[in-house]
Amino acid sequence: MRRRTLLGSALAAPLLAGGCGADDDALTFFFGARPEEARVRRRIIDEFRKTHPEIRIRTVVSGPDALQQMLTYCAGGKCPDIMMAWELLYAGLADRGVLLDLNTMLDRDPEYADALRRDSFPALYNTFTYGGGQYALPEQWSGVFLYYNRELFAEAGVRAPRNWDEAWSFDEFLDAAKAVTSREGKGRWGFADAWVPYFSAACFGMNNGVDWFTPSVAPTRTNLGDPRFAAGFQFYADLAVRHRVAPRVADQQSVSAPDLFRRGRAGMVLGGHWLYSEFAGHDDLDIDLTVLPVGPAGGPGAITDVGCTGLAIAADSPRIEQAWEFVKFATGPVGQAIIAESGLFVPVLKSVLPSREFAKAHRDITNLAVLTDGPRHSRALPVTPAWGKVQALVERGANRVLRGAAPATSLHPDLTRTVDALLTQESAR
Repeated sequence: MRRRTLLGSALAAPLLAGGCGADDDALTFFFGARPEEARVRRRIIDEFRKTHPEIRIRTVVSGPDALQQMLTYCAGGKCPDIMMAWELLYAGLADRGVLLDLNTMLDRDPEYADALRRDSFPALYNTFTYGGGQYALPEQWSGVFLYYNRELFAEAGVRAPRNWDEAWSFDEFLDAAKAVTSREGKGRWGFADAWVPYFSAACFGMNNGVDWFTPSVAPTRTNLGDPRFAAGFQFYADLAVRHRVAPRVADQQSVSAPDLFRRGRAGMVLGGHWLYSEFAGHDDLDIDLTVLPVGPAGGPGAITDVGCTGLAIAADSPRIEQAWEFVKFATGPVGQAIIAESGLFVPVLKSVLPSREFAKAHRDITNLAVLTDGPRHSRALPVTPAWGKVQALVERGANRVLRGAAPATSLHPDLTRTVDALLTQESAR
């Protein structure tokens, strides 16, 4: 794949003219986070400063549209030195020449590079490998899985799987959702979704034996038309539109899925680790975790989305060496130990994830293997610079299925053909 550069683009002149903060000696670190998450990243910075007192770091917390914000900074010659890289967004920045290929740094220290790769989960590390370049190092895993209300499950006589290798079948999952669903009083749903519904539906399709796109990184085709994927996607849609064990979109206009779960009006909720701090530690909410179900064509074991963010360096940064020292620290054992201890993130190194500190931060969870084995069972969602265009097409078609206005089989052949043409055009550049 031929990677485009910024030369000749609207971003080229300001980027190459001076870079970010040429008159400021501090590294700029751009990331997205809630306030408590931002505090954890600042703890990592404080620890880093103990061994690198000469390197100052200024943090910039992103707004709602992180990609556009980064492009705006870069177009104005203020590209952050260090940037959080999102799994679905970084390829567009790499393609524009905004991000440094970290292989240029890793190749200088093969011993460190080999140790890092051995300690990394391949699915997470390779998510940020695009067009032959390594554009970020993983810094936290979230994935998606199921939170469930232990009290409601006990009342309904439902036992949840404890790890990714003993997942429910689709039928068993549906039976569990039906058992927890109640029409009495205000009612209670067996299942609710706190993620992006068509992403969740895609994970159900992937758990029926086929990836959403092939390959996941720099894909050349979509598998929307594969009967296995369509069946998994349809099963997810039917939870609301046919079986009525999950709220439809209209049902969640006034109450969100996390609120339904917190109030005991949903027995299960699908989401990532970002929800843990919202649910844990409440005396009136006894939670545990379980995994996504597996369809008849899927398995063995369940899979989930990578759900990973990484740390990248601006290609034009005048402080690449300093930025590299921080990226190594934050994604290395010390930074990841702080991540583990916080309880707000899941660390990405094999040597850190099973730590006592991580277990202590999740003391309320019995099925801790859902988190500790999650990275091993992850599959990347599509990584492509064309994702914005692809997403717009897929979202329209998928939402018709999720509303019950069309079957999942309607996603093929017209939508499949259009998406594949976009991906083919992208791969040919």
